[in-house]
Amino acid sequence: METERETAPAGVLIISQDAVGARRAGPAIRDWEWAGALGRSLAVTLAVPAASGMQPAGFTLRVYHSGAELRALASAAGVVVISGYLLRRYPWLGELSCPLVVDLSHSFVLESMQTLAQRPEAQQWSAFGDRWRALNELLLAGDYFVCNTERQRDYWLGMLSALGRVNPAWYAADPAMRQLVGVVPFGLPAAPPRKTRPVLKGAHPSIRAGDKVIYWGGGIYDWLDPVTLIRATDLVRRQRDDVRVVFTGVRHPNPHVPPMRMLAATQQLSRQLGLTDRCVFFYEWLPYADRADYLLEADVGASLHLDHLETRYAFRTRALDYLWAGLPIVCSEGDALAELVARHRLGRVVPYQDAPAVAAALLALLDQPGLRQEMAPRFQQVAAGYTWEVTTRPLLEFCRQPRLAPDRGRRLWSEPAAGGGALWQERLSKGWQLLRQQGALALGREVLSFWRWQRGR
Repeated sequence: METERETAPAGVLIISQDAVGARRAGPAIRDWEWAGALGRSLAVTLAVPAASGMQPAGFTLRVYHSGAELRALASAAGVVVISGYLLRRYPWLGELSCPLVVDLSHSFVLESMQTLAQRPEAQQWSAFGDRWRALNELLLAGDYFVCNTERQRDYWLGMLSALGRVNPAWYAADPAMRQLVGVVPFGLPAAPPRKTRPVLKGAHPSIRAGDKVIYWGGGIYDWLDPVTLIRATDLVRRQRDDVRVVFTGVRHPNPHVPPMRMLAATQQLSRQLGLTDRCVFFYEWLPYADRADYLLEADVGASLHLDHLETRYAFRTRALDYLWAGLPIVCSEGDALAELVARHRLGRVVPYQDAPAVAAALLALLDQPGLRQEMAPRFQQVAAGYTWEVTTRPLLEFCRQPRLAPDRGRRLWSEPAAGGGALWQERLSKGWQLLRQQGALALGREVLSFWRWQRGR
């Protein structure tokens, strides 16, 4: 029997800035699943920037094409949930009279460090400055913040402290600051994955029915380390010829996210070693609803990354699917997933960028018949704590009784405002750099995006 919905004040509006379609990345998955989980109890609207063709269950799906359309939706809401660059694009979101929830599931500033590392120094600082300002605007505007882990929560509390958001008003209201920053991890479906059709073994012309499949879920980003998996595969194939590696997220579903350098490096190395289309296969991006078929045919899930600051605070959302499917895991040390794997004995944790160690871990797992069945109870126990119903409880509690931050309107810190001339000089410099590097078409798109942003303010 469907739960009767509560009459939350004017409902909850979740604003997505990502493509929410059949093929979707982590942020779009989270927005969609949050809407579904909260929608079982509250009136929820998910606003998306483009038509998706998706049919929502338990919530309303709306498309916004302009700031004016989005403002109309936000003005009627009792709680608004945002993330990323939405506040930078629509500054009026920080002036709403209703509570503003800010999703801090990942730090786009830390991620961008690796992406920008190979650019000229002037470009690095320009892009960093833009991201730094966007992040601080979010931290100053939010009434409630959510993140994936306790480690992330410590990071965000430190940043909020530096901005004066951990203050006497908040201490009087909540000394533990749980009402300031809550832990709302990325989640999993409550129902176990079901097989609907063969997709790899015996279905792909180069993958035999008895082959062993290593599965890489999600995108190939600059802060990850798929190159080491390619090198490890080259070592493994010298001992057994039945191992196949499948990458499932080459072309990001959001057209505004360009391919990253790590993707090119991975594909180039795979070709050089003669692995592509023989031992290594690249899929553009799997439809979200189809992933269970691939996960259930796989034998090991891989999640490798580099040794940098992003890793310490990362939560590899697509690797959670390995828990859902009971897929033994090989992962790099240093992040929350590695701690989970080690604590619950869900696979092997390997050193950073150590191809021989990765190869040894893969071989050790593949050489154990019946391992997946043996590990199934451990996976089921861990996965039960990550269902969307469980992970969204703190957010649901806030939306049931929304409240404004006790320090709202008492901003102690603000970025020194740049003079009008300096601001336009920075914009002209960025425009000239974009024209030289990517051409007139890219500059035109940026100008159009800026114009739309200004119109929506």
